[in-house]
Amino acid sequence: MKNTNFNYQKICENLLKDLPQRTSDVIEKRFGLKTGKEETLEAIGQGYGITRERVRQIGEEGFSKICPKIKEYKKVSQYFNNTLKSFGDLKKEETLLSFLGRENSQRQVSLLLTLDKDFVRVPEDKDFYSFWTRKREFVALAKKVVDSTLNKFQVEKKPFLLKKLYELQKANIEKILGKKITKNTFSSYVEISKKIQKNPDNEFGLKNWLEINPRGIKDKAYLVLRKEGKPLHFAQITGYIEKLPFSFARKPHLATVHNELIKDSRFVLVGRGLYALREWGYEPGLVKDVIFKVLKEAKGSLSKGQILEKVSKQRLVKENTILLNLQDRNKFLRDSEGRYKIKEA
Repeated sequence: MKNTNFNYQKICENLLKDLPQRTSDVIEKRFGLKTGKEETLEAIGQGYGITRERVRQIGEEGFSKICPKIKEYKKVSQYFNNTLKSFGDLKKEETLLSFLGRENSQRQVSLLLTLDKDFVRVPEDKDFYSFWTRKREFVALAKKVVDSTLNKFQVEKKPFLLKKLYELQKANIEKILGKKITKNTFSSYVEISKKIQKNPDNEFGLKNWLEINPRGIKDKAYLVLRKEGKPLHFAQITGYIEKLPFSFARKPHLATVHNELIKDSRFVLVGRGLYALREWGYEPGLVKDVIFKVLKEAKGSLSKGQILEKVSKQRLVKENTILLNLQDRNKFLRDSEGRYKIKEA
């Protein structure tokens, strides 16, 4: 449960009240205590006509004076400590601040965490979001946990709900950390990675997977067909796309969906407006092309019934359509026994 009894704004005011005005102002702007928006060292320096390095020095001087005072708020420190411990000793900064404070006091919480030497902030980089931890040694362990989970995704090649992912990784993660972990703890480690994300269906996977971040209509059409597991008319595909939980810049239109399906090699037109996935074994081309391939693979002649059977596995069309294409004398020959073969060039 969140603790709403602490007046973080009042605590910060008490900590800053004895500082010189400019020092207090620098810290307030640096953490966005009044506006809710942090200002850069350079922006603050421009306001005072001083360098960004001087702004940093002023802030450090202010911290050195108020850090000892944080000990007066032991209950707050203990609450922060217990919260981080419950999350597995680390938590993504955005999530932790949201948990510890209401929207209008999260910047104050950030300052209090920074002043308390019991906590370590790990800044954002290209692979990880910024996060807080209770001990510096947890940083290296966290990265090992994430690397192990990334490897699991690369092996399994599919997304998982948190419960399943936790079950798959539990033994390995406990070996890395040297202690038992809960699903809640595992979640804290996973969420700091920029390479692992969660889709609207609460499935975790790699950020660049289309199941996690589909790019445009064609990826969403692919997800629809793979989920349904059978050929669908492009109008049906459009309807299913609209029901996907992903956000849309604009509502998908029939013509747009049809055009995307035609252009993408992952899709095969298998009937009048019907599309299937190439990975299901469907080959691109016209009905005539399919007949040609069937006869070529047979390495001889086939009866009409055999051709109908094989082509019908590739194209969802009427038998008459197949038979009509089979009558092309420029491509196919019918022998005296009523069997067909490819006409030699």
